[in-house]
Amino acid sequence: MRLARVALLAAAFVAAAVLFPFSSTGMAAERVAVSIAIDGAIGPASSRQLKDALKAASERNAAVLVLQLDTPGGLVTSMREMIADILASPVPVIGYVAPAGGHAASAGTYILYATHVAAMAPGTNLGAATPVEFGGLPSLPGGEKDNGPGKDGKDSGRPPGDAMMAKVTNDAVALIRSLAELRGRNGDWGEKAVREAASLSASAALQEHVIDFVARDTTELLQMADGRTVDVAGKKVVLATKGLAVETLDPGWFIRLLSVITDPNVAVLLMLIGFYGIVFEVTSPGAVAPGVIGAVCLVLALYALDLLPINYTGLALMLLGVAFLIVEAFNPTVVLGVGGAAAFLLGAAMLLKIEGPGFAISWAIIGPAAALTLGLALFAGSYLWAARRNPPRIGGEAMRGLPVEILDWQGGEGHVLALGERWRAKADEPIAPGDRAEVTSVSDLVLTVRRRGAGNNGAANDGAKQ
Repeated sequence: MRLARVALLAAAFVAAAVLFPFSSTGMAAERVAVSIAIDGAIGPASSRQLKDALKAASERNAAVLVLQLDTPGGLVTSMREMIADILASPVPVIGYVAPAGGHAASAGTYILYATHVAAMAPGTNLGAATPVEFGGLPSLPGGEKDNGPGKDGKDSGRPPGDAMMAKVTNDAVALIRSLAELRGRNGDWGEKAVREAASLSASAALQEHVIDFVARDTTELLQMADGRTVDVAGKKVVLATKGLAVETLDPGWFIRLLSVITDPNVAVLLMLIGFYGIVFEVTSPGAVAPGVIGAVCLVLALYALDLLPINYTGLALMLLGVAFLIVEAFNPTVVLGVGGAAAFLLGAAMLLKIEGPGFAISWAIIGPAAALTLGLALFAGSYLWAARRNPPRIGGEAMRGLPVEILDWQGGEGHVLALGERWRAKADEPIAPGDRAEVTSVSDLVLTVRRRGAGNNGAANDGAKQ
């Protein structure tokens, strides 16, 4: 019996020793290609999606990360974050412009240049990578241009805009050239895409050595990438991608939320809802719901604006405009209402330092929002103004001018019937039961009354005497 136990234990050790290498080999053979798709404008959500995907690919020991792009461009800050993550990634990244009809314009071109392997699907295009100056107030017609001939009659070589725009363009050229040198791609065409907004189709990009190959789908992409040698974080790596299973990572709820709230229009609307929710809660304590909703919306708006390259002068103008409109609602002056609406609109125009596709302030949203805010302020102000002009509804002041019935009277005092109640009353003029009278004031539950129409009769008698 003892011998059987020893034999069983020895067999278990032998089996573990034999199976463990096979298990490790099996795990290595199960390496996959992780894939994510960025569809839409490049922004904070895109940057966060790529960062999470690279982390997941590293934890899964993935062979490569396939970055599928279909984007019109986006924010420079988010683009640079994505490029930095790709360059520092321990997992090779294959950039793939797809599906057919998609494009990698503007910021997408820089990101494709940064990937270890670049490919496109048939029917796609890339390019138009010129930095575009947005934000602030639009220039007036007839403004000075910088892209015309200089004093010597020659082209100044500066892009449209001021000296700052020239610096931005030169910086973009340096970036795309450095990426081209790093990945062995066509740097001259990259500069042309920046300075002249040039674009290429998939086949033309292959001929210009901008991409490595054209692939119809992900399976063909992995087959064509197999065996290529790439530089990954300073190390030469030979890709073994043929026949790999593809694991697609969908964006989580936080990335989806981030993609919504980082839209400047949504952020501005959230800020308005939050501001007015808190104001309503302060003016009507106990409602609870407006305060909770307002606080949540305001926090989300501030978080979104913190991720965007905003102009704090524009944000301050918008907040000042909202404050003016709230004051207008409680103290109608018209001037504050008009000034608040103007400040809000000017602040919205100046809000973003640099705008990209998908990150522009839409006047179709901001204009009605400003008009609605102004309308609410004027509506509330009109009610307050009417309330001030109307007589009081409660207290002694509300009884002035109230008609009363004389019940009994002796000397200068007596009792009257007012509002269905019996009141003590006094008068400075002769009054008899049955006379029509009205209240002139109230003091210590004693009404002071006078005959109704007494003033008119007195004026008529004076006229008769004359």
